[in-house]
Amino acid sequence: MNAPSAPPAPVLTYVYAVTPPAPAVLRLLPGLTGVSGRPVTLLQPPGGDPGPVAFVISDVPRPAWDEDALRARFEDLGWLEETARCHHRVVEALAAHTTVLPLRLATLYEDHAAALAALRGRGQDFATLLARLSGHTEYGVKVYVRPAPAPDAGARPAGASPGRAYLQARQNQRHAHEDHHRQAGLAGERVAAVARRFTADRVSHPAQNGPLTAASPEENVLNDAYLVADAHAEAFLSALAGAASGLPGVRVEVTGPWAPYSFAVAPPPPEAP
Repeated sequence: MNAPSAPPAPVLTYVYAVTPPAPAVLRLLPGLTGVSGRPVTLLQPPGGDPGPVAFVISDVPRPAWDEDALRARFEDLGWLEETARCHHRVVEALAAHTTVLPLRLATLYEDHAAALAALRGRGQDFATLLARLSGHTEYGVKVYVRPAPAPDAGARPAGASPGRAYLQARQNQRHAHEDHHRQAGLAGERVAAVARRFTADRVSHPAQNGPLTAASPEENVLNDAYLVADAHAEAFLSALAGAASGLPGVRVEVTGPWAPYSFAVAPPPPEAP
């Protein structure tokens, strides 16, 4: 007599992104591995006409991904970094083949039925966003202020006392710091002028000056994301190449292309007439 089979392990539905249910996506997914080493599949409403959008998902073990587990795991920077990397890898692989609407890390539903209900409820919003993002890519632009030179303890003008010489050096350093910030303002104006010519949208993120950037002596004063039509990307990057020209106290960093994480926000509901 055969022993009864063990019940299936409880799982949650982890959603990476929204995409069109295109053949290219279906061909791609079998080769992808997602968070926790789980296979990646497509979830779409059943029937002859599944609709214009689908969820890209993995089934993840409930004990490792429920609310209590995540509360602890989000304090583990090593786990968080690895999970974010896996999530990003899936999204970027999709973005190389189709328009993708990335969802935030650890977007979870109780099961496939709950995920499908969310997909149906917001399907039109998702389709509108995908249409807006089609043919566009995200680029990041950051402006950094270089630190002013520290006072030279050994330099002292003739006839000046050590104390007076130090105060003068500190004042010179402060003036240099203020000048670098003025230069950063000019760089920001140049970036904005380029953006007006070549970009479809902008999101301004908070400057990155927290504990994770403490090792860098530079100060981040601008941290923007731009949505750029693929047809304009080369011209956009070329125009940005001179944004810090003649501004020795400033560095401009351009990153990308990225999947449009910064622009994956559902539109607000229409206002009542």
